[in-house]
Formats: sequence, C-alpha cells, structure tokens
Amino acid sequence: MTTARTRVKEAVPMSTAPARQIVPPEDLFAAELAFLAAYDTGPRPPAWRLTPRAVVTFVMGSEGRALALSEEAEVPEGVPRRLEIAGKFVGDRALVERCVVTLAGERGLLLVGEPGTAKSMLSELLSAAVCGTSGLVVQGTAGTTEDQLKYGWNYALLLAQGPSRQALVPSPVLTAMSRGGIARVEEVTRCLPEVQDALVSLLSERRIAIPELAGGADALAHSAPGFNLIATANLRDRGVSEMSAALKRRFNFETVGPITDIEAETALVRGQAKASVERAGAAFQVDDAVLEALVTAFRDLREGRSAEGWEVERPSTVMSTAEAVSVAGALGLASAYFPGDRDVLGLLPGHLLGVVRKDDPADAARLRGYWDGPVRRRAEQGSATWRTLWDLRTVLEG
Repeated sequence: MTTARTRVKEAVPMSTAPARQIVPPEDLFAAELAFLAAYDTGPRPPAWRLTPRAVVTFVMGSEGRALALSEEAEVPEGVPRRLEIAGKFVGDRALVERCVVTLAGERGLLLVGEPGTAKSMLSELLSAAVCGTSGLVVQGTAGTTEDQLKYGWNYALLLAQGPSRQALVPSPVLTAMSRGGIARVEEVTRCLPEVQDALVSLLSERRIAIPELAGGADALAHSAPGFNLIATANLRDRGVSEMSAALKRRFNFETVGPITDIEAETALVRGQAKASVERAGAAFQVDDAVLEALVTAFRDLREGRSAEGWEVERPSTVMSTAEAVSVAGALGLASAYFPGDRDVLGLLPGHLLGVVRKDDPADAARLRGYWDGPVRRRAEQGSATWRTLWDLRTVLEG
C-alpha cells in the first residue's frame, strides 16, 4: 500500500495563511473530521475526537455512500449535513481496524513494511482522526538523540533561573503525553539502540522522569489519558539498528504490504500524479494506456512474476507504488512543459531505468531481461502499447 490521498474533499474554509505544498490531514479533511464527530456519537476512548468506528471510516471512506446527520446533530458552520467520506488509504480494512483497536487499548503501534507502502500516511491519518493533529512527530535518524524523544532545555532560562519546568523544552512525545494525544516516531529502526531504549520505560510506565527537577512536583511527567505512540519501520532497515526484545514487546506489529489490486493501484497512481502535476500549475495529460503499462511494469518487477505467470527477475530496488507515482508525475510534467517533443510513452523506459539503478547498477540488466521477456511477449501478442515499448529497448542500453 502506498503513500496515497486518492481524493481531495473541500475542507472547512481555511485562513489566509500562505499556501503549503503538503497540507496535513487534519486541515485538508477538516470538514470530514467535524462531520464524523457529529455523525457517530458512540463510545470513545478517553480524549479521542472520534469513535473507533468513525476513525476507520475516515481512513477507508464511506464506500461511495453519502452519510447524513440526524436532525438534532450540531456541527460547525460550513460543515455539510450530508457528506461522502473519501477513501484515503488503499488497503485492507481489517488492518486499519486492528490498528485502531491497538491504539484504543493504549498499546504502542508499529507499522512495518517495504519503503513506499504508505506507512507514514496511515500513521498521519490515524493521528489526525484520534487526537486532531498529526504534527507531534520525531523523525528517526542515526543522529536522533534521547532529548528529541524526551525533553531538552532553553539554555538561556536554564542559566538565568536554574532547572525549572519553564526552562524545559518538551519533545513532541512529551507534548503528546501532556495533551493525551498521539505521538509519531518515523523510521524508529534508524535510531541508535540506546535512543530506541528511551521508549521502553516510556511505553510501559507511561511517564518520563526529569532528574534535574528531582524533589519537586515536576520530577515526573505523567501521560494523560489518551496518550499513545505510533512508530514506523522499513523492513529493509531492520539491520540498521535492530530493536531490542524489550522494545518489541511494547508494540503491536502491523505489516503494511503493497496494493494487491491493479485497478486500485492504477487509480491511486493516476490520482496522486494528477494532483502533483496540478500543484505545479500544469494539466495532467498522460493517457490511461501509458499509466496502465507503467503500473503493470512496476507490479511485474515488484512481484517477480507477470500477470500472465511469466517469471521476472526482481531488481534489488523497491518498485513501490510511491515510485510509480513519482514516474507518472514526471511523465505528466514532461507532457505539460514539453508538448509535442516526443510521445510520453517513449519516456517510460528511461524513467524505469532510473528507478531500478538506484540501489544497484546491475539491476539495469534485470530490466533488460524484463524487456526481453514479458515486454516482447506482449508485443508479439499484438498489444500496440507493448509493441511501442519493445521497439524502445535500445534506450535501456544507455
């Protein structure tokens, strides 16, 4: 599954703040969140903005149905009384339900999977629906420190007044604890083991000790009801900094896999690429046949087998849906900015070559093998699109 906002609904009128390249889900889908808060008035875990059922509906959509509020329901001005909830995550509904149950049970949630399968996007959507913000996030890297997971200090105040709660600078995790919200840690396995271990006591004891304030009421920062943590990790990064057994026990693991349905994946690639090109101020003019060939090639190379059952040697690089979106967006921009220079389909082999070479230059030979196999066979079966691609094999020799 991939990084994916398939449809964009009009949100509650926003302020005159400067435009943003990426709008967080709590702002982009503000009308949907307000609507669902009024629509489903069932039981909610402590501090949750929506019911668990409404959280799943927000993420997965209302399946094409327009939901209607009861006559007595009150909503903010500008929120409609009938609304179809857009599907935002393409994947297994049962997976999302398990994630919601994990969070409701106050147990850490770890989303794992190959790069480009929408782990971060799912964590954003869940956080926005549960606590109203997806912004309490720590990006895990080899340079991430324990302070970034706990707290730091305003050194001007520290020198002037000594250790005090006013001089303390809370991390996003500590802020989520105090508010009863959801904190997110991206790429947790990229953090060094000693930094990861800071999460062990935090997730089990639900508090952070502040030794500098020992002896006072602020020596312990306790988590408010509703606090929880969502972490993500790429399967390919497991060898970077393997999680300790103690930390693994604090999380429920959920694996986010690739999109299984080709039509759903094609629709997703089309929608995201179109939005990307339109943000650049151009019209999206890539033919559906080109997109279908693009998605088919990515799926064949990702799975090691074509839809017809022909064996394909998989490249070492990850042929994710996110990469397919990137290529489709590049084709759309080329079509918009250089119209008439060449057929858009003619650009596809060069872009695929650029993708497979990212991890290992030897993967270019595997791509040529794919051309000599499934691409040639489809061309021989009479497909005009694949015939054109077969004729472009010389591009792969570069």
